[in-house]
This record gives sequence, C-alpha cells and structure tokens, in this order.
Amino acid sequence: MKNKQISKEIGMASGNDLMVLQAAYKAWTNGSALRATRNRNKAFTYGRQWEDLMQDELGNTVTEGENMRNRGCQPITNNLIRQMVKTVIGRFRNRRMSEKPDETVGKVYKSCLLDEVDSRALEEFLISGCVVQRIDVDSDVFGSSLRVDNVNFNHFFMNNMADCRAWDDEIVGQLHDLTLADLLRKVSRGNRAHAEAVRRLYTNEVVHRTDDFTALIGTDWQSGAEFWRASSGKCRAIEVWTLESREVLVCHRRSTAQLMVVPYASNEARALLADADVATRWDIAKEWHCRWFSPMGDLLCHYCSEYRHGSHPFAIKMYPLIDGEIHSLVEDVIGQQKFVNRLTTMLNHMMKTSAKGVLLFPVDSMPEGFTWRDIRKVWASADGVLPFSERDTDAKPEQIVGNGNNLGAYEMINLQMKLFEYVSGVNGSLQGRHQQGTNSTKLYESEVDNGDIAISDLILTFDSFVKMRNRKICLTR
Repeated sequence: MKNKQISKEIGMASGNDLMVLQAAYKAWTNGSALRATRNRNKAFTYGRQWEDLMQDELGNTVTEGENMRNRGCQPITNNLIRQMVKTVIGRFRNRRMSEKPDETVGKVYKSCLLDEVDSRALEEFLISGCVVQRIDVDSDVFGSSLRVDNVNFNHFFMNNMADCRAWDDEIVGQLHDLTLADLLRKVSRGNRAHAEAVRRLYTNEVVHRTDDFTALIGTDWQSGAEFWRASSGKCRAIEVWTLESREVLVCHRRSTAQLMVVPYASNEARALLADADVATRWDIAKEWHCRWFSPMGDLLCHYCSEYRHGSHPFAIKMYPLIDGEIHSLVEDVIGQQKFVNRLTTMLNHMMKTSAKGVLLFPVDSMPEGFTWRDIRKVWASADGVLPFSERDTDAKPEQIVGNGNNLGAYEMINLQMKLFEYVSGVNGSLQGRHQQGTNSTKLYESEVDNGDIAISDLILTFDSFVKMRNRKICLTR
C-alpha cells in the first residue's frame, strides 16, 4: 500500500478543500427527495401506512389516519408489503444456501457474516431501490483484515448518476457519527500529535464553531442539520471522496522495459525527460482522493486511494437508473396497499354501524321488579328467561338483525389483492400458498417458475452488485 499523507497542521481547510466540502453538502441536499421517498417506502413496509398527509374538507393538513379517525373510522392496516419483501428475501437466502462463495472471498463471507449482511442489503434494495456497502481494512474483524458493512442511506451522498453500473461517480461520501476514540483512530493515521490536535477541535465549542462556519460558506445548517450535526452526543465527521485529474508523464525505460508514471511538474519528471534512454508521453491521469472534514470546516486528514483497485471503498447499485431515476419494488405497490387498507376500514365501519341484535322491548311489557339493566343481562345470557305481559296490546320484545350492504367491497378487496400480486410479481405460489384450482404438481411448479421470472430482474441486478462488491473485496488489500 501507498503511505497515506496527512496534513501536518489542522486548521480551516484551504479554498480548494472548502469547495470540495461545499460540493459534498450540495450532493447531500440533492438527495433529499430520494431520502424522503425511501423513508415513505420504509414506513409502508413496516406497517406505518396511514401517515401520508392530505387536506380534509375544512382545508386542514392532517394525516390520512387522523382524517379517518375524525370521521369515526378506526384505520386498519393489512400489511401485504411486508410479506412480499420477506418472500423475496426468503427466495434469495434459500438460493444462497445452495451456492458456495469463491475461495478468495469465502473467508470474508465467514468473518463478516455476509449472508446476513447481504440479506439486509437486499431488504434495503427492495425498499429504496438503492444499496451501498463499504469495503475497508479493519484489523478488529476476527479472522480477516477486511470489513464489509451496509451503509445507512441517510448518511450517504453522491453526485447524480445515470450509468446503471455507477461508473460515472465523481463525488461520493459518508457522514460518520463516531466516538472520539474511533474518530482519532481513523484520522490520526498513527500520529499522536495529530490525534491530540483533533481531540482539541472536538472538545472546544463545537456547536458555536459549526454555526459560524455554515454561515461563512453560505449554507443553512438548520435545514441541513442532519449533515452538520451528530446524534447521541457523538462526533460528526464528513468523509468525501472525489475523482480528480492531474498531469502525468508516462515514461518507458528502453533498457529495462520499465514503465513509470510520475507527476508532470516534478523533479523526477524533469530528470526522465533529460534521459535519452527513456521514451516519454504527456497524459492526464484520474485518481480518487479522500478528505475527512470536521463540521467546523477543518480538514482532519487527506490521502489518495490506497486500495489496489484505485477507487473509493463503496460498492453502489441503484435500480433501475433509467435517465437517473430510482424506483423500488415497494414503491410500485403502495397504491394497491392503500386501497386495500381503505376498503378494509370501510367494511369494518359498515359492520360496526349496522344493526346487530338490537332488541325492541315495549315499555308496557316491562316485568314487575325488573330494570333495564336486568333485561340487558338476561337477554345477553345463553339460557336466560325474560317474562313479559302482553296486557292490552299485542306488542312483545322483538330482535332486529341487519346485514350491512357491502356495495361490492369484498369483491374490490379481492381484486386489489390480485392486482397487488400482478404488480409486484410475487404471487401466491412463490409465497408457498396453494392456489385454488392448482391440482397438478407440474402446474404448481410452473406457477412458481413464472413468479421467479417476474422478480428475476431485481434478484439478478442485486447479484451483479454482489459480484462487483466481491471484486472490490479481492482488490482492497
């Protein structure tokens, strides 16, 4: 590995470094709509399905659940999305059990429990259409020097991409919430004096200095508080990777067939240009550069990529990324899920408000010594006897049972559930449920295969991400 370069003195970042930090903040804010969509998809996946905002008849902004309760209806949730997600993950894990990882990454699979990590990554992929993992060197991992982690998408940022392979990335980064000890370990690079300087930065008026810095560079820390502020009293650090270009001199020494690439404006380049045994060619090279910033605008450390793959430590996959747009499986079925919930709530309200076992009891037929409480108690008893006197009228107690008219609601629920399966591609056979009229084993297997085809694009896209991640694992050390 190359020796990492660290700044000798910590202080306010230079003009070029500040531009990088501003670009990182802009990339993070540009992803706000995607994060909002992801959070909505996540809420629907885990059963919080009545939180969308709407305007009621009075023009007030309320959640759909509040609007239902204001109308006297209790919102009901039938979470079909969660079962769909678990089914796809179950199919993935069942297939993964029958596969053996390549020997070069098998050790990392065991040490980092990648079967579990990848299952949770697939869950994120189904919810948000995005998956990001970090592959980095970590000596604390038992049995391996590499560590693979899922990256929280709320703490990740990148430039707008259009290439489905993420080959057009130019700036990527991660927001870190670290204990002071972990932060010093990451940015000190084994230099005790450097660590002490960082310690002083994070123990002296962090909030006040952050406010001053965000005002200086013209950003609104209140609207972007999640970028500048750490939670739970931890230290916020901002890791930014940028793809940068520089002039180089490509040199070929004829006598030894040695190929060298050196910075163009360097003493070494000038010496090689004067050497008659060396053929030279000017070129522009690209390299990934990493910078760690404090939220106060201090450059904590910086270095060029030290990995063999020469890139950043992130593996990224977005789906489907047509014209740069990201759409997940969960997003496709939210409409059907909301309709099922509304119909179920409507049916429940109709059943509650329709007459069920109402007893018409003439006042004149009240038995002597009885109260209305006694009558309710006897009427509710399975073997109760209620005496009454007809007196001068033919009136007698009469029970009325009314069946609410469902107005086709049951048929609509069945239709929406079928549409849910059609839209998602996760049918009953794929979930292991017996389909009505499926008497043949061969026919049932055919329905399962058809279900696999419907979701194969998602699974194969995730498989391509895993292959790309595994290549980075092999080239990280």
